[in-house]
Amino acid sequence: MQQRQKRTALVLSGGGARGSYQVGTLKAIAHIQPDGGMNPFDIICGTSAGALNASMLACESDHYGHAVKRLETLWQNLQSDQIHKVGYTQLLKSTLRLFFSFFHDGIASGAASALLDNEPLRKLLSTEINFDKLDEHINNGRLRALCITALAYNSGHNISFFQGSPNIKGWRRNQRLGVGTRLTHDHLMASSALPTIFPPVKIDHEYFGDGAIRQRAPLSAALHLGAEKLFVVGVSYHEKEQEESQKPIIHTPTFAQIAGHLLNSSFIDAMDEDIEMLEKFNFISRYLSSDQLTAANIRPIDVLTITPSIKFDEIAAKHISTLPLSMRTFFKTIGATSTGGGASMASYLLFEAEFCKELMEAGYRDAMDREEEIRTFLSA
Repeated sequence: MQQRQKRTALVLSGGGARGSYQVGTLKAIAHIQPDGGMNPFDIICGTSAGALNASMLACESDHYGHAVKRLETLWQNLQSDQIHKVGYTQLLKSTLRLFFSFFHDGIASGAASALLDNEPLRKLLSTEINFDKLDEHINNGRLRALCITALAYNSGHNISFFQGSPNIKGWRRNQRLGVGTRLTHDHLMASSALPTIFPPVKIDHEYFGDGAIRQRAPLSAALHLGAEKLFVVGVSYHEKEQEESQKPIIHTPTFAQIAGHLLNSSFIDAMDEDIEMLEKFNFISRYLSSDQLTAANIRPIDVLTITPSIKFDEIAAKHISTLPLSMRTFFKTIGATSTGGGASMASYLLFEAEFCKELMEAGYRDAMDREEEIRTFLSA
């Protein structure tokens, strides 16, 4: 009797413009597979920019290679004005709105709490991603589930919205919920709404923001949906970032340096910690019997992680000149134009084609360097 192939989940973390790195990795997978058109993932989970990539793959899961090509075309032709409104007037208005939002329930009750207006992003997503296709792919067995994670601002819960097979049940853990629903562009906009940078999105009776915030267990949603193998694509290579030589401190940290660390904490640290914890459980499981594993509710999970071999802040510093003048002025004002912390923030918001192309090329190289490992993982 032939053994059933383990369910494989793709987990794409958030990271704003850094999400273009993931597309390079996905492109490499299309080239590595014997049949580039076959979707190798039963479950696809995404957060923030990763949710955009995940949604495209899921909605086009009848032809993986075609979905990746569409993602590549989208990111390599991207411009900031397709994500948010640009211009000095728009930036000034948004800054004032953000300032007055500090006085909610006072003189500015109901004011939008965001620096940038990302309505252009909604129009782009509505054109590129067709959620109406999901049911067909799920019913035909091409896909088990698509999951998009967002943060509920009122309750503080990190909610994983999923659309999948009827036998998948929702879940509730400490500050984490899995909610079955029919996914829409609202869920995608909510998951990618960077705090204070993009406005929150109302879904049902609550406002939601970027799913990476308070996402304590980024891998858990895929496991709840039935994954037995995890293919994870990260957005930062910490070892190289930590190797950076110490520079003399000549002033207090800039706003951009502080914001960059906060974004890194949201998008990167939780994923690393979750992977480390999973590897510890896998190690422990080798020394337990089947009965002990069942009693402890532990099951070994195969995991393969692709992490960048590049430093995003250095690449961002090179490409800041491609931004619209208003955004360049803003980044310079807050100290986001230099490496060593400031440009790290810029790397999340540098939605320009040349920057995204360089990240995609890096993602492709990093994945192809592990071609045999990936081939074995996806076919085992």
